[in-house]
Amino acid sequence: MLILHTSDWHLGRTLHGEDLHEHQVAFHDWLVDLVREREVDVVVIPGDVYDRAVPPIPAIRLLGRTLSRLAETATVVLTPGNHDSADRLGFGRELMRAGVHLLTDTPGLDHPVSVEDEHGEVLFFGLPYLEPDTARHRLVAEGEEPLGRSHEAVTRAALDRVRERAAEHPGARTVVLAHTFVSGGEPSESERDLSVGGVDSVPAPVLAGFDYVALGHLHGCQDLTRSVGSPARYSGSPLAFSFSEKDHRKSVLLVELGARGEIEVERIGTPVPRRLTALRGDLESLLAQAGAHGEDWLKATVTDTARPAHLQERLRAAYPHLLLTSYEPEGREAGEAAPEVRREADPLEVMDEFLGYVTGGEPSAREHEVMDEAYTAVRSRDQEAS
Repeated sequence: MLILHTSDWHLGRTLHGEDLHEHQVAFHDWLVDLVREREVDVVVIPGDVYDRAVPPIPAIRLLGRTLSRLAETATVVLTPGNHDSADRLGFGRELMRAGVHLLTDTPGLDHPVSVEDEHGEVLFFGLPYLEPDTARHRLVAEGEEPLGRSHEAVTRAALDRVRERAAEHPGARTVVLAHTFVSGGEPSESERDLSVGGVDSVPAPVLAGFDYVALGHLHGCQDLTRSVGSPARYSGSPLAFSFSEKDHRKSVLLVELGARGEIEVERIGTPVPRRLTALRGDLESLLAQAGAHGEDWLKATVTDTARPAHLQERLRAAYPHLLLTSYEPEGREAGEAAPEVRREADPLEVMDEFLGYVTGGEPSAREHEVMDEAYTAVRSRDQEAS
């Protein structure tokens, strides 16, 4: 059986104000073509399909169109992540066309999707994102004490139920979709924190014992098989959503599941709309690199000791896809406090100190002269008024 594992689409998301919809459309077109060309049997999507609980209309339409196209040739199994609303995503799942399975129900997470191949039955179990404050009550029988308030407690309980149900199908292989932060995974800046009372991860061995665990939440593709003890991977997001992901190789995973214990995973790079680049240096050195990075999405950190005139305009002219600009003059320590204003201080000294703090360099003679003229004009006007 050939399984395609992809997650964290975050439909409706922007990148520092840049609309990503057209790039997400391009990825979905590419994905549908890949599924058809490689004759994929099952597509698994463990969460964060949308970027927020109430997604924009274009994102909803894109998801509907993509699921319909994928279901023409493959079975699709989808679970919600912490960015999705399980209730909204799961609305109408009973009416969903054959081949699309939205596993959004926490109490029913031990009801799998069954798919047959030449080696027998494969059970696909979907764990929706388990918010501890809610799941600790929903995963116990009425009248029982709630589970501990942690991701580990609710995930362990959910997987115990999955294992019990799987035991009713002797010889069946099991694939689990889970949207969670597994200890040992490498996060980036664009994932929403999952911490609850300071506990934000699930120990890797909790997920052991399945033929494949398709993980969602972390945006970098990574293999946790060694720490889990059985095949477990994050596919990562297909697009970058922060500059912390600039060195990621975005991808989907093609999992060939053979007889029990036989598995091969192929990593396939996704289309990248443009590179993410972070440059640091004085303005002239940054402008000199426009030939190599002029078409990149850019984060520019300018370090001139004095703030250059028309900084943003000059950067934008060289880098039309500039997304972030910060000014961090060399020689100033991080977190350096603004000068303290003393009651007895000369007003011109205060203005000189403030300008030096803002620009990172001593005021020039002309700048000092302008401030002196402005201060004198204000004093004269005050005296005339009195």
